[in-house]
Amino acid sequence: MGNKGSVAVVVAGLVLAVGGCDADGSTGPAAKKSASPSPSPPSGELVNWAGDVCESTVALKELRAESAAELKEIRGAGEGDLVARATALGYLAGTPSAVDSVQSDLEDIGRSGVPAADRMLDALRKKVNGVATKLEAVSPAVGLENAGDSAADVDKQVQTLTPPKPDLPELTEKDPRLAAAYRKAAPCAPGWKPGEGTGDAPAPDPSGPLPKAADGKNFAACSDGGCEVLVTSTADITANGTRVHVSVADEHVTFQTDGTVMQLGGTGGEAGFGDALKATVVAHNEDGAVLKFSTP
Repeated sequence: MGNKGSVAVVVAGLVLAVGGCDADGSTGPAAKKSASPSPSPPSGELVNWAGDVCESTVALKELRAESAAELKEIRGAGEGDLVARATALGYLAGTPSAVDSVQSDLEDIGRSGVPAADRMLDALRKKVNGVATKLEAVSPAVGLENAGDSAADVDKQVQTLTPPKPDLPELTEKDPRLAAAYRKAAPCAPGWKPGEGTGDAPAPDPSGPLPKAADGKNFAACSDGGCEVLVTSTADITANGTRVHVSVADEHVTFQTDGTVMQLGGTGGEAGFGDALKATVVAHNEDGAVLKFSTP
């Protein structure tokens, strides 16, 4: 019996020893789980990479939206609408440059060190490069009659500039380090707009009162090629033998001569009419534009 008692004590001791491993939390599965290391924070380089990609993605999204809005305006105008045709020419001149700007920004982004993310960026670069190459053949010098159709062709290309799949937000679901970088990058935040958080000063408000034009609305004063006049909607002005039809909208001033249309946005723009005449936008807001005509 003494031997049996000894065995019982030993067995009980073994049970206690095994049970104690779990009870004190030092070596059991629960302890191992709680002791697993947490993911390391993302590097600053990866945060910057994610921010650069998000910034380019936002730029492409805004470009698609602006392109669609301009095309809608162009198509919605009446037959023979001068301003709409001039808008189409301005669109043809500016849109390829906007795509080139995003293309340049994408080329400046380095590698992330996350293979799937780098493949996504390569695919986006390839897509933007392809559209930029196609738009190189677009000329704003097309005739007024064809400007609307050309604008539609350009918009068709612009609307293809969507992020490849899987895109960056989808990739973050599979990589905790990339997800952490995405969350820390300001341009990746919902609703972020270019210029936010950069410390850039806001653009000056161009909507101050127009200065007084030296010749008021006396367009006849321009006959010798030198005048400063106020145009509030449209005007036909003959200056130094050149007849110019001027149309003023909220965002631009359009000048049309025989076979030529030029559209200027904002103060300080200049339109040249060969060697005979130059027009400068002295000031421009929603009330009209003060224009200065002069001979070169």
